[in-house]
Amino acid sequence: MRYRLTALNVALGLALASATAFASDSASPQLGSFGIALDNRDLSAKPGDDFDRYANGRWFDGYQLRDYDTRYGSFNALSDRAEEQTRAIIEELLARKDLVPGSDEQKVRDFYASYMDTAARDAAGIAPLKPTLARIAGIDSVAALTAAFGRSGMDGTSSPVGASVTLDRKNPDRYLVGIGLGGLGLPDKDYYLNPEPRFAEIRAAYLKHVTTMLDFTGAADAKPRAEAIIALETELAKRLWDRAQLRDRDKTYNLRTFAQLQEEFPGYDWAAHFAAQGLSRPTEVNISTPSAVGPVLEVISKTPLTVWRDYLTYHAVQNHAPLLSTGIDEAAFAFTGKVLQGQQGQKELWKRAVAAVGGNTGLGDAVGRMYVARHFKPEAKAAMDDLVENLRTALRQNIQHLDWMGEATKAEAYKKLGTFLPKIGYTRKWRDYGSVNIVPGDLIANVLSVRRYAIDDRNQRLGTKPDREEWFMTPQTVNAYYNASFNEIVFPAGILQPPFFDVNADPAVNYGAIGGVIGHEMGHGFDDQGSKSDSAGIQRNWWTDEDRTRFDARTKALGAQYAGYCPIEGQCVNGQLTMGENIGDLGGLSMAYTAYQLSLKGKEAPVIDGLTGDQRFFLAWAQVWKSKSREEATLNRLKTDSHSPPQYRINGPLRNLDEWYRAFDVKPSDKLYLPPEQRVRIW
Repeated sequence: MRYRLTALNVALGLALASATAFASDSASPQLGSFGIALDNRDLSAKPGDDFDRYANGRWFDGYQLRDYDTRYGSFNALSDRAEEQTRAIIEELLARKDLVPGSDEQKVRDFYASYMDTAARDAAGIAPLKPTLARIAGIDSVAALTAAFGRSGMDGTSSPVGASVTLDRKNPDRYLVGIGLGGLGLPDKDYYLNPEPRFAEIRAAYLKHVTTMLDFTGAADAKPRAEAIIALETELAKRLWDRAQLRDRDKTYNLRTFAQLQEEFPGYDWAAHFAAQGLSRPTEVNISTPSAVGPVLEVISKTPLTVWRDYLTYHAVQNHAPLLSTGIDEAAFAFTGKVLQGQQGQKELWKRAVAAVGGNTGLGDAVGRMYVARHFKPEAKAAMDDLVENLRTALRQNIQHLDWMGEATKAEAYKKLGTFLPKIGYTRKWRDYGSVNIVPGDLIANVLSVRRYAIDDRNQRLGTKPDREEWFMTPQTVNAYYNASFNEIVFPAGILQPPFFDVNADPAVNYGAIGGVIGHEMGHGFDDQGSKSDSAGIQRNWWTDEDRTRFDARTKALGAQYAGYCPIEGQCVNGQLTMGENIGDLGGLSMAYTAYQLSLKGKEAPVIDGLTGDQRFFLAWAQVWKSKSREEATLNRLKTDSHSPPQYRINGPLRNLDEWYRAFDVKPSDKLYLPPEQRVRIW
């Protein structure tokens, strides 16, 4: 892997209350008098009926979604701030004349400028895509089609069969080639197969959209060709596994030697696919969904080359539309934005440019290095380190008190908990973009150069040992993650801001907000899938059969609760698809509450603005997840997102916690009330 080492200066040993990533000189919290915007509350709502409404109702009523918002909440507010901070950094580079050719700064500046140059893009029209379209038009054999599938990542098209270099879940000290299936243009297979009118309307709009995209290439008889493309994708959709099935780490780990792969699925030239992708022939592969491979290969073989050429042509135009002329871009957005997400307009051009240049698929580390130099205080790592350790202590205590887990399994759980690796702020090894060639005024060429870098980087990993210091998010990202193979929890700099983390906020607020987020990521190590990996990140069963059975009973009950949440009439949460995130929320909030109580050292928390410490803790959790969404976007997420809609991330965990009932005097007559025997407590 190509990395450039850089120094990281961190001041260790400071308490949470003495440092923050983005603290101002003021001693006052950024929100309200103690860290929560109390004006957001709807005091006419009973906490026990709808805690989201009680905590955020006035904000919800008052906030008007911007044209481009699909959903807006605390995460989006922080993302807006990070975008503005990043934009300021890049625009300073635009004004400089002293940038060294080939430097990261020059590449970021020129990549951004090429994205912003709509005049050049409008003048070029579809011309930048013609070399790709010509290669597709030249597909005249099965061998050429196979090569096109292998080249789909570089060409920016699509493929029903894909190969990627991933960590081996049962041996995380090596990389493995994974074989997966896909190739759909709509968000999920249900969009093709669901007979309900709303999905039929989307399919009708999709037909118009595919026809329009083909029209841009000058295709004759575009509508019947679009119908054939959608018919092809529908046949693929019938054969793909459901997303909930794809979560099962046991069912999706199926090793085969390369010889076994060829023998089991002889109708496809795997060696040619790998070669076209630039990937060395592997000795072993993992097939995620083996029962679907044969049926998908049958669709490939039975579909005429003419349809495959049209399929690849459509996806090439669609996938590059945001990089082409305004006319092509807006025509694509009319479906992908308006129909699928409910957006009324696109984001400002500069926001899209920042995302393209500074995201994980752009020059994210180059931008991130500049971002942390300006916006991340090194003391923040010490503060977060302390809070992570407090959460680790709390989870250990919670495990000790579990009555459903035996001592043998607990011993393994303690070992896993003890080896959690926290990563705070930003990477110690920045990516080296030396091979990326960014030239002024040629957006597609710049995108292709970055794309080639990423593909080469992944391909070259095969046969090497993974670097456990690697990060999979840029520091300016407002998010966090748990990586089971490295048994690590990762918190980029971007999330370490109010309302998640504020040095001047009441401790109950920080524990309920960033503490809950930390606990959520720790909880992924012990959710229904993360719990299948041990302290070394190896996927194996470290449970006794009796303990796993009792755990599964609790997760089943939790899944049934969430399956009853229906934000759209007739469209409910998939309790199995969202299981891991729901366990993360419930367990994370539980351990954050334990950590908060430990921090009080037996003393009573003060009452502030009429609110007890426990009340402030739960309000902070609700504040983090406040959100307003468009119905189209909610439907999309119900089908594709492993997270429950935000209102259920608030109400769902709370109604299972006895402490919340006591804090807000929730009664059996309240709508969220669950009898004690129906409340689920896992971690």
